[in-house]
Order: sequence, then structure tokens, then C-alpha cells
Amino acid sequence: MTAKPMLAHAVILAGGRGTRFWPRSRTRTPKQLLNIVGERTMLQQTVDRLAPLFSPSRMWVVTNDEQAAAVRCQLPRVPGAQILNEPVGRNTAAAIALAAIHLARLDPAALMAVLPADHFIAQAERYRRIVRAALDVAARGENLVVLGIVPTRPETGFGYIERSGAASRVRRAPVYRVRRFTEKPPPNRARQYVTSGRYLWNAGMFFWRVSTFLDCLKKFLPATHGALERLADSIGTRRYAATLRRIYPKLENISVDYALMEPASRVRGAANVFVLPADIGWSDIGSWAAVYDLLAAAPGANLSTGRSVFVDAAGNFFWCPGKFVAGIGIRDLVVVETPDALLICPRDRAQDVCKIVNWLDAHKLRNLL
Repeated sequence: MTAKPMLAHAVILAGGRGTRFWPRSRTRTPKQLLNIVGERTMLQQTVDRLAPLFSPSRMWVVTNDEQAAAVRCQLPRVPGAQILNEPVGRNTAAAIALAAIHLARLDPAALMAVLPADHFIAQAERYRRIVRAALDVAARGENLVVLGIVPTRPETGFGYIERSGAASRVRRAPVYRVRRFTEKPPPNRARQYVTSGRYLWNAGMFFWRVSTFLDCLKKFLPATHGALERLADSIGTRRYAATLRRIYPKLENISVDYALMEPASRVRGAANVFVLPADIGWSDIGSWAAVYDLLAAAPGANLSTGRSVFVDAAGNFFWCPGKFVAGIGIRDLVVVETPDALLICPRDRAQDVCKIVNWLDAHKLRNLL
């Protein structure tokens, strides 16, 4: 059986803070709401990429109260009722479940494509072909489907998916059963994973029937399932907002990988778990250093948002809109300027920018968050 496009809905997760992109990324304008790469914001690029597959009426966005107004402004064609606000962050299992209970009222047999709002994908058409194949696999039964990014290096910052057996083919795309999900590995193990050819990066892109997801939620997170069933009864009524505020903060704070995907891959009879390899020019753009790696035309190139001159300098990234930048004798720096803050750090320490955000939070400097 082939999935009908009219039954497929895209659920875009857009509630993160993007702390590694401070000082541009703030509580009300996090990474996904910024034009980190390109003219359009990361969220808008995600929707643009999905537009050939999903009409606005079949797009849902899960965000939070602080960012909802900006999301609605950036996505005026997505119905306001389909922009769902979390009153507090409870990780991806709860966020996806919130969308699932809304979709279940419309059509329990609907398909869900669950996708992050803040990733970069260079090969959009190839990506859409794989998404179509993943939806087809999800439509065939009690299947949980994940895209696995073909690794390009022994990365220690991502979780991995080990595939098993021989590939079947759906829409000419290879499909494998998942043997297991693994945690972020140490360097030696990451090298072994990449060398083996059996492992893929877990980029958090999932596909399933609404009913399959909710059945797995009931099996593996029964308390969350029960709480959201009570919330579902209030959808479309005046009680919904108050019920959401009361119930949602009590839900388990756990990722969908830990909560559902990993146990489903181990427990016989829970659901079939499949992975489709995706070589699509993907990047999670997890830091300013990742932006440099994506944009640099050659190793050691200097990048600046405006006019610049560099003397005896290499590998620098400057975000200083409206200013002429001059660099002398500097290497591998990140400099990001906003009207109220200036970040300066070595490029290889860009992952630690979140520590600055934690410090600002601890010292209650809310105006800088």
C-alpha cells in the first residue's frame, strides 16, 4: 500500500533555545527563527523545503509561548490553530505527543513526518524523495521509521543507528531494519562505527502513523499517554488552555529516542523499526563553527558579513552587520556582534558558547537572554 499524500502531515519541532548561537540567538528569537545561513530563517527554509510535499493546511509547528508570535509572523500561511504552544519544555517525546493528540482528533490513520526546524539540507529534492519513501514505509503497518544520515567523519556529538540485514527497496530508496540505537560514542568507537559501514547518524527525523505512535506511547510512557488523553478531551473547548498549563509540566521530560525508539527496537512485538540512509548534504548547524564549515569556500578562508580586509589572518568568522571589519595576525576566531553584546572565541571553542548563556542565566541577566 502506498501512502496517500493527503493523509500525511508534517510536524515541525521549533521550540529550542539555540544557546550556542548567542548573542544572536535569544529566548524570543532562537536559532530556528534567525537567518543563520541564507536570507530566510531556518524555520522558513524548513517549510520551503517541505512545501512540495505538504500544503500549509497539513503543516503543524510545536513551539512555546515565548516564540509563538514570531512563528506565526514567519509562517502566515500555516493555520494558527496548528501552531501548538508548549507552556514549558518537556523534550521531544511530549512535543510530538502534543501534536499527535491533535492529529488523532482529525484522523487517527494519518501519517506524521516529525522534523526539526533548524537543520540545513543542501540536496532538497533528494531529501524529498527519501521523505516520500519513509512515508510509504510508515503507511505499511505498525512501523516506526527514522532517517539516518550517512556519516562523513567519526563524529562524537551525535547518536548513531546500527542497521541490520539486507536492504529492501521502497521508491528505489534502501530500507533497513534497525538493530539498535547507540549513545554518543567516544572517538575510538566512533571511528569503528564509520569504518564498519553499518552505522548512521541519528538526525531526529521520524515517520509513523498517528495510531502507531500513540500505541507505543501507551506502552512505553503510560503516564504521559494517560495525561494527554485527558488533555485531548478538552481540545476545541475553553478548558483547553488551562488544562494544558496544568497537565503539561507534569509530563516526563524525555526524548522520543529514549522513550520510544530505543525500547521499540528491543521489545519484540512493540513496532517495527526501520531506517532509511539519507545522503542529503545535512548539517545540524550546531554552532558558529559549523556555520563557518558550511560557508567557507576553502580551508582557512576568512568570512565576514560585510566588507572586510584581512592581513596575515586565516580561518576567521565575523558576524558584524553594517561594519567594515579589519583583521591582522588572527587565526580561527569567531566574532559575533549585536547591539548589546559581543562574542569573541576561538572557533574550536564555539560549542562552549552555551556556558556563557548558563552564566547569564545564573546571574539573572535576563536582558541578555
